[in-house]
Amino acid sequence: MLNHHKVITSPVGALTLIATEKGLAAILWENDNPDRIAVDLGTRDEQHPVLLETERQLNEYFTGKRKRFELTLDFIGTDFQKQVWQALLTIPYGVTRTYGEIAQQLNNPQSVRAIGGAANRNPISIIAPCHRVVGSSGKLVGFAGGLDRKNRLLRLEGAIKQTSLWE
Repeated sequence: MLNHHKVITSPVGALTLIATEKGLAAILWENDNPDRIAVDLGTRDEQHPVLLETERQLNEYFTGKRKRFELTLDFIGTDFQKQVWQALLTIPYGVTRTYGEIAQQLNNPQSVRAIGGAANRNPISIIAPCHRVVGSSGKLVGFAGGLDRKNRLLRLEGAIKQTSLWE
């Protein structure tokens, strides 16, 4: 299976979008740890339909015009990771959840740490909104894109107080 990728610019830095034959497989952060996600970049393809649609929807998200993504996703990971990533997709725009709440949702209250690990390995950042998961105290914790980017995304969505969109 041959993957395709393109790099786009965004308010949170360059993002590498990766598509498989089945759908969007990854959104990687600028300077992302190469060991975090086990997805091959494949060939560069600026015109791949999945990548173009992802770019369009991300641009709408960053300008406040989109609150829900409508893309076919191809999560690559373990069954447990996929279960966690599917749970992330249920977190509404502008709302945060704790790792403990995700564990309860999955009927596995003892799995808080494992859920944190799976969220860290979320290959489809922003779309599967791991940035909406916070620590039990409500503090911003653990985000592959960095806490500054997590803060920016949550402020964009109005989930945390803001005075300026990208302050």
